[in-house]
Amino acid sequence: QVQLVESGGGLVQAGGSLRLSCAASGRTFGSYAMGWFRQAPGQEREFVAGVSWSGGSTHYADSAKGRFTISRDNAKFTVYLQMNSLKPEDTAVYYCARARYNDVYDVPGEYDLWGQGTQVTVSS
Repeated sequence: QVQLVESGGGLVQAGGSLRLSCAASGRTFGSYAMGWFRQAPGQEREFVAGVSWSGGSTHYADSAKGRFTISRDNAKFTVYLQMNSLKPEDTAVYYCARARYNDVYDVPGEYDLWGQGTQVTVSS
């Protein structure tokens, strides 16, 4: 079954770090860009970061720039999101998603496969 599975979420104090992973089945990964989104309670799902298939092109939301780093290891069919200097406002469920093509878009509608999400909670 084609799927994406996130892991690495948890509870961390403000200023701390977490690394999220998204493991994909081989056919899922293909030659597609991948992205991370997040959704806080009562909020719309928002783009966090995206990476092209080669890893050579990345794009970040303003809220993530300078603190988060997206990367991928195609040999392991895995995408990562390294999150540093975490803030309470980063608290959300984080989702990885596969883009429809090898382009990094910042809107959920351009992604056609989603993981189940992993909770990140940052305490003040």
